[in-house]
Amino acid sequence: MPNTTIPENVVKNEFYRSTEKFHIMATWVGLVLNIVWCISDYFIINEYFIPFLITRVAVALLSAVLLMARKILGVNIYTCMLVLVLGISVQNAYMWSVMDIEHFQKHAFAYMVLFIGAGMLVLWELKLSLLLLAATLLANFLFYIFYSRLTLDEFMINGGLLTLTVVVFCVFQIRTRYRLVYNDIKIRLQLELSKKVIEEKHAELILQKIEIQSQKDTLEVKNRETIDSINYAKNIQDALLPTEAEFLKHFSDSFVLFKPKDIVSGDFFWIYEKNNLIFYATADCTGHGVPGGFMTMLGLSFLDDIIEGQQIQNPAEALNLMRDKIIAALKQTGNIGESKDGMDITICCIDKNKKELNFASANNNLYIIKNNLEGANEKTITEYKANRQPVGFHHHYKSFTLQTIPLEDGDCIYTFTDGYADQFGGPKGKKFRYKQFGQNLMNNSHLNFSVQKNILDATIDQWRGPLEQIDDILVIGVRI
Repeated sequence: MPNTTIPENVVKNEFYRSTEKFHIMATWVGLVLNIVWCISDYFIINEYFIPFLITRVAVALLSAVLLMARKILGVNIYTCMLVLVLGISVQNAYMWSVMDIEHFQKHAFAYMVLFIGAGMLVLWELKLSLLLLAATLLANFLFYIFYSRLTLDEFMINGGLLTLTVVVFCVFQIRTRYRLVYNDIKIRLQLELSKKVIEEKHAELILQKIEIQSQKDTLEVKNRETIDSINYAKNIQDALLPTEAEFLKHFSDSFVLFKPKDIVSGDFFWIYEKNNLIFYATADCTGHGVPGGFMTMLGLSFLDDIIEGQQIQNPAEALNLMRDKIIAALKQTGNIGESKDGMDITICCIDKNKKELNFASANNNLYIIKNNLEGANEKTITEYKANRQPVGFHHHYKSFTLQTIPLEDGDCIYTFTDGYADQFGGPKGKKFRYKQFGQNLMNNSHLNFSVQKNILDATIDQWRGPLEQIDDILVIGVRI
């Protein structure tokens, strides 16, 4: 949308043009009324009638000449009005200075009428009001010093203070009215400009609508082609990932809760068994969707090479080798702007003969829940910490730590990525959190693992509600 802000100089010019006739009329009215008020002088203080009349006529003549010759002299209507109001104010200050208390009090009303009228009729900027206020105070001070026979108390109490109050209110009234009229004119100009812009754009928008529809049709075709390509990539990824049925071959009571955020997932899992050693991995690659999908290809390939190909049985050593391979494959040196991709991954090795778990993990912890086989009331959950570093470039990386844990029948092992605990939802739109996740596992660990999977799935869907899934979700549960 084009800028419809009106420059201040344009608004001021329109303000002047719109109010000029009104100000001219107001100046003539004030000029005439100033002469008419000589009638009050005649009845209030007759002995000064002639000097006062001369003063009034002088102010009127000066204002009239300036008003009629303003275009020749290059002055605007505000200057004409200021000369008139200021002239009458100085004139009244002179009149006050020669009056006794009785006449002073009577003339105070006439002085106040000047500023009340100015407040009602004048529209000018604040600086002119402040100039009028300062000049009025100065004139009254000088005339009081040189001519007045009243004490300061008599001067202030009998009309001076009240008139000063009226002057101050007049300044604020003029300021308020000026801003209201000024803003009204500014809004009117902006509306006129907006209307003009809208009319000019209407024809252009019609043409753009036709062009947009054409582009939309093209994008829909390309979008379908892109989605078809991504779906094909998903088929490839699904073919490379093990199925949940393969997990059941190795663990009769187990589950894999796998909920990709997008068509292609950045989380992946892997399993391999040899010589009564069952290896399985739970991994979260950088990003999700297509970028994460590329990383899963690397991760699956490297696991096959390291554990199946090189026969590495130590999970910590496997993670160290994976890190080296990822850094080499992505050419990571730590320089600014280069790829920081990697993965958080847990590799478990369960020795069936020794009934023990060897595992190493990058960033993702592991839970083991021990159930009382005689009932579901007595349970303990133990959280095993991961190394706080990714499998990828890290400025202060060190070798991964191997942890060995003895197992018993009925022990439940849970590995997971951060997608489940980090999902926003609930009544306040907050994260699910690991504490609530662990409690959920504790409450249901005695149940069949297929039931546990359904409960976990329903729980996170209910928690998420109408909110978007923010990341891939992967949870793997195994019972010994």
